Amino acid sequence: MVLGDNLIEGSVAAAVERFRRQPAGARLILAEVPDAERFGVAELADGHIVSIEEKPARPRSRYAVTGIYLYDARVFEVIRTLRPSARGELEITDVNSWYLARGELACELLQGWWSDAGTFASLHRAGNLVAETGANRTDGPGTREPGPA
Repeated sequence: MVLGDNLIEGSVAAAVERFRRQPAGARLILAEVPDAERFGVAELADGHIVSIEEKPARPRSRYAVTGIYLYDARVFEVIRTLRPSARGELEITDVNSWYLARGELACELLQGWWSDAGTFASLHRAGNLVAETGANRTDGPGTREPGPA
């Protein structure tokens, strides 16, 4: 699943291939950002997600959960159990937390640029980045699993 306001420089093909080899669960694409409080934030330990928070005032890491998610078919059952948050919305973080609680949530770190074009400033930035380097390039930067680079 890719949210419509997400743009990336490269490709997530390697992440998709690793997801296909996963026995079950979900895989999130993370990006290191300077303004993590704008996003869902994943805290990592030893290359694994240990917590996820939606738009925290004090993020535990700089790893934003991008709007690029890979889920097994159980996601539809999980979605049916969700209740609106205090913001009155169904939160994707609740879906991701369901997989995390079962030890079935893997992640990838996005290489290259990523933009959530959900604000005028980020849309402008995304337009400039696309003009400079292109987007969704199969020959561009990809993803990698957390750990030593």
